[in-house]
Amino acid sequence: MNQSTHATPATTVKSFTAEPLDLLFTMSNPQPAFDFVLPGMLAGTIGSLVSPGGVGKSFLALELALRVGTGHDLLGFDFALKAGPVAMFCLEDPKDALCHRIHALGKSLSHEVRTQMQEQVQIFPLVGSKTDIFDESFFAWMANVAAGTRLIIIDTLRRIHSEDENDSGRMSDLLARMEMIATKTGCAILFLHHTTKNAALGGQADMQQASRGSSVLTDNIRWQSYLAVMTESEASAKGIPKPERRRFVRFGVSKQNYGPPLDEMWLERGVGGILRQSSIAVKAGVSSAGVKPSAKKKHEWMADV
Repeated sequence: MNQSTHATPATTVKSFTAEPLDLLFTMSNPQPAFDFVLPGMLAGTIGSLVSPGGVGKSFLALELALRVGTGHDLLGFDFALKAGPVAMFCLEDPKDALCHRIHALGKSLSHEVRTQMQEQVQIFPLVGSKTDIFDESFFAWMANVAAGTRLIIIDTLRRIHSEDENDSGRMSDLLARMEMIATKTGCAILFLHHTTKNAALGGQADMQQASRGSSVLTDNIRWQSYLAVMTESEASAKGIPKPERRRFVRFGVSKQNYGPPLDEMWLERGVGGILRQSSIAVKAGVSSAGVKPSAKKKHEWMADV
């Protein structure tokens, strides 16, 4: 009896290759200046913005997108950056909430800057979409968006995967997926992330270790920033009435591997949730704008951000 045989198709495996650095050439030739997308955050690398919920990191991310995309600075940062296209993946807020936030931002911008932002910044409302970076279809779409983009912002990290954030192996894999995109396209990727409950309750959001989940999410990236609400003791020391302290937040960098350090700064939440740099006048009962906090309506600055 003749038995038919079916040959197993050969699997083609692409061999891994890598080229070593030319050490003599590198030592003998001046290197180009670092290309910082954000202060201390290099193009082609991964960074994070960490804070408790409701402090304002989503609005800060929107203003960073404006800064990088158009060069227009609402925050008062004292650094020069090369402008370039930005894409922001909004995975938590519904489209209506994003539109309210963008409308509030637009009130502070000239027609020229609005037009620049339209041309340079893409904001994708992705709530309800399948957004898993381990899914090949979404990964390919994300890489395609990143091509030619200077900065990708992910709001938030938890919404771009379904893995256990305390699993160091899976978080390493997660960051490796991001690094594949960043390295191939040259863009920087900034993901927004939450602090641990203990860090939030203990007023330690500015610590490197405040990031929720595996320490890999801090150890394996090159840049980590934070946003921390003013504590009661800080409010007392600066003469800010206790009911008004949540309008003020500290922004700084808790981990930075490249470039000069960025000075910590105070930001003040204004109408619609917009954050601006604040000098925080020391005179009791007076805000950085010289306006008694009691004269401001609560709803003007307590917008969901």
